[in-house]
Amino acid sequence: MTRIQTLVSIAALTMGITACSDSEPEPPKLSPELKQGQDIVKANCFVCHGQGINGAPMIGNHKAWSPRIAQGMDTLVEHASNGFNMMPARGGNANLSDAEIRLAVGYMVSQVETP
Repeated sequence: MTRIQTLVSIAALTMGITACSDSEPEPPKLSPELKQGQDIVKANCFVCHGQGINGAPMIGNHKAWSPRIAQGMDTLVEHASNGFNMMPARGGNANLSDAEIRLAVGYMVSQVETP
């Protein structure tokens, strides 16, 4: 093996090791309830809460969600069920059950990271 081949081999090996160590960790697995909530959010809520349309607090935004979370889960579920400000009742899907609304709200609240 020539010196250039050896250096290329070492460089390739180093890049391979670096690529493996820089890989992103797997996101934590969601509980069955949070997974259900995530599915409901994706199908019904994400259009507005994913982009902040009409003032909807974006999923994961601590600053936007903190004062809402402070009002308590029952208030959040009531707002989601009956509508609040620009948000239509049940996110515009009258077929969502009370339990599904609670799961969706629970998922969105779980996504808020503390600073």
